[in-house]
Amino acid sequence: MTKPNAKSNIENILTDTFGRKHNYLRISLTERCNLRCTYCMPADGVQLSPKAHIMTYEEIYTIAKEFVKMGVTKIRLTGGEPLIRKDASLILEKLASLPVQLTLTTNGVVVDRFINDFKKYGIKTLNISLDSLNEKKNEEITRRSYFKKVYQNMILLVKEGFKVKVNCVLIKGFNDNEIIDFIKLSRDLPIQVRFIEFMPFDGNQWNKKKLVSLEEILSEVDLNFKKENIIKLKDALNDTTKSYKIRDYKGTFAIISSVTNPFCDGCNRIRLTANGHIKNCLFSSKESDLLTPFRAGEPISVVIKKAIQSKRKIRNGMDTLDKFNQPELHSNNRSMITIGG
Repeated sequence: MTKPNAKSNIENILTDTFGRKHNYLRISLTERCNLRCTYCMPADGVQLSPKAHIMTYEEIYTIAKEFVKMGVTKIRLTGGEPLIRKDASLILEKLASLPVQLTLTTNGVVVDRFINDFKKYGIKTLNISLDSLNEKKNEEITRRSYFKKVYQNMILLVKEGFKVKVNCVLIKGFNDNEIIDFIKLSRDLPIQVRFIEFMPFDGNQWNKKKLVSLEEILSEVDLNFKKENIIKLKDALNDTTKSYKIRDYKGTFAIISSVTNPFCDGCNRIRLTANGHIKNCLFSSKESDLLTPFRAGEPISVVIKKAIQSKRKIRNGMDTLDKFNQPELHSNNRSMITIGG
């Protein structure tokens, strides 16, 4: 009689009912941020979790280590803004000891303070948020005046040898006239500009009219560049992006079409919020409390397996664009800032 393979059983915990293996863990370090982006945070702010409910650095490390045992090979730190957490450097140090690719998403305001930490702990790629190249418009969408600092820090990261991905959430009538300007950033900078479709979350006043679709973005590209100079790049199995390059440009651009052209079939991501809840899908309103049983000394594998097994095939059931127009299907979700992206 063949004995069951214990390692195989552990890794199978992260495989859902559609055969998707979740080897990519996104950990939110904090619900706090030094910006107030309109698509991320409601105008009146959000109700923050009590400090006692936020994971400590020891808990983050120990839980992450359990996920790695189950098969996680990549960890991304998010927020809020992960780098405003006082023990951010310590968290980087602890997670860097695990056999994973470690990276993070940041708004870029304070990254200059962490350059040495990034190098020391093996972080080679960073995603930085920048939604307008116009200082006034950037202040309007972030409700803060940090444009120059963020732009300078983006350039600094490139000069220091990091691979930089620039995340731009497109909103019709606001920054959709900057698509070509953003792409031209990649002419002389070896960056990837990533256009993200505006997604619905609690308090961000989403409606279909504000959406700039994959098709509209590519149409704008076609109008401004010769066909023979627009190169479609090969996308990896689990890529969230559809990637392109303009011939002879140093960098690339990509589109994340979560709404109009989802990539759910290849989804390998699972999210852990700052207060220790699992979200098996960005659009899911349901969560699984991992921190409470962890603190009680109970095995967390049961909670993780249940969360993974309950993941739906496409965007938490919003499998058509019409369903996005039904607020009851997405308004019970968290605000983006408390999810962690």
